[in-house]
Amino acid sequence: MPASLKLKSNVKARVLTGHPWVFANEVEVLLAPEHDGEVVECRDRTGRFLGSGIYNSRSQICWRRLSREAVTLDEAYLHGAVKRALARRGAGAATRRLVWSESDDLPGVVVDQFGDALVVQIQTLAMDKRRDEIGRVLMELVKPAEIIFRNDATIRRLEGLGQEVTTLSGNAWEPRWVKIDGFEYWLDLQNGQKTGFYLDQRTQHVVVSRYAAGRRVLDAFCNQGPFALHCAKAGAASVLGLDSAEDAIGQAKRNAERAGVKADFAVANVFDFFNAPERGDDTWDMIVLDPPPFAKSKSALEGALRGYKEINLRAMQRLTPGGILATYTCSHHMQDAELREVLAEAAADAKRRVQVMQFCHQPPDHPVLVTMPESEYLRGYILRVE
Repeated sequence: MPASLKLKSNVKARVLTGHPWVFANEVEVLLAPEHDGEVVECRDRTGRFLGSGIYNSRSQICWRRLSREAVTLDEAYLHGAVKRALARRGAGAATRRLVWSESDDLPGVVVDQFGDALVVQIQTLAMDKRRDEIGRVLMELVKPAEIIFRNDATIRRLEGLGQEVTTLSGNAWEPRWVKIDGFEYWLDLQNGQKTGFYLDQRTQHVVVSRYAAGRRVLDAFCNQGPFALHCAKAGAASVLGLDSAEDAIGQAKRNAERAGVKADFAVANVFDFFNAPERGDDTWDMIVLDPPPFAKSKSALEGALRGYKEINLRAMQRLTPGGILATYTCSHHMQDAELREVLAEAAADAKRRVQVMQFCHQPPDHPVLVTMPESEYLRGYILRVE
């Protein structure tokens, strides 16, 4: 009979209302380390079965649900979970997210597709122990030319895991041009940021570009420049992309040259750029704010809210009347109500009348579990600032 965790009687654990996680301080007794990385049951204080999940005594999240039924985490389970994930997405672009962790019944596993290459991130001990099986299943169902395991995220340390980057073949994946939504990007999937490209903003690149024609556009935190490229192609009067990373700006310039579009890029700290005296009364007709996550933990949220308010206030002050602000947050600790409050405070301080034109979310290939707020991390607004 599988080992079982039992919830404390005096704790209102979120798993009782459908959340797939159990924290170490919510159970009566942790199991022995021999169960780390294996499947165990979870039961409430009355002994009622809550599901099968992966266990790790070294993690604050000691249990992550796989199923509400009794299951074995073997190659057959992995095959079924990946097959269902692919079916949810159907036929589509050659560049997309194929597996999104708990949302696809594979806690801690993220798979991004870039043409004939897959980039896999594994962030839980149980899945890391089954890396070879995951690779075999992906080869069978997707048939990529290569699988790159980007197991270098610092979050792996919370599971007691090391950091490494490997390929299934054992050969280095050389950087190359990859076509994404009409543009070619020079991608280094083995050594670039995250999985090589921020696929969660793909739909927003197109949405934002619809407002760009004839406008002077500032793309802040531009990374490799996809917002800037799409706006330039859509007929923007001018485009300037900013990022603090020199390598990202170098790639953005290269991407623009490859695409044959007119867009300028510069290395800059966006906060300093807005506040620099030499900016004077410079204004733009459209500003895109897509910063990295300011709140990487709950304890950092208060400071992050100040940061988001500051950067949105500066942007509102620099927009011409009727200007467009496309603003985003990718901090899952920051909920929509908090983002709305930040924007309202920035609008009040800027003394600008701000209207919501569109609500923005992560795309369907990053599905959100309604019982798991953490599965939704990208949100934003397209605003008219009058």
